[in-house]
Amino acid sequence: MTVVPGLRERKKQRTRDALIRVSLELFTTQGYERTTVDEIADAVDVSQRTFFRYFATKEDVAFAVQQMVEERFIAALGERPAEEGPFDALRNAVLSAWDTIGEAIAEVVPVELYLRTFQLIESTPALLAVHLRRSTEMEETIARLIAEREGLDVDEDPRPRIAVAAFSGVMRVTGQLWGRGEDPTLEAIRALTERYLDHLGPALAPRWRT
Repeated sequence: MTVVPGLRERKKQRTRDALIRVSLELFTTQGYERTTVDEIADAVDVSQRTFFRYFATKEDVAFAVQQMVEERFIAALGERPAEEGPFDALRNAVLSAWDTIGEAIAEVVPVELYLRTFQLIESTPALLAVHLRRSTEMEETIARLIAEREGLDVDEDPRPRIAVAAFSGVMRVTGQLWGRGEDPTLEAIRALTERYLDHLGPALAPRWRT
């Protein structure tokens, strides 16, 4: 009885992964705005209706891999030890996520395609606007998680949102540098992220001059 649902779920996952892979290839080669849902569906040999069973919009499929990365980070943050301070928990969660996410990304799309998609988002106004909106929503989710960890009311104590805003700023800078860099590996973005996060505390110090 369990074999048939398992086969069905695997087939659905393969279809979803194919839609993501083909969508990102089309977006990055001919442009997001110029790519239609019909083109994507035809390339995967499914109907437009099937596409919309998996993704409500083109926007959703464009951010599907990014959504997976974000979910992995949130899960890692939730597993951090309670004795870690907020910045340590954020730092260790993101590095832990990068340690394990590569294999998951590669099962869906090549890492090189993930990099090209990141560059596409940064250079496409419509997608960049969505990215900024999603980032704001993500920051609020993380701030509430940090507040819960610390036993604080996020609407009364500003520290969780301030800490997350600083952390998110570092993540955005490292993402941009990685996207413009010559090393498109996940190891490269992990190393860059670690380096910049390690400078977050000193960067927020009252004085920089020795």
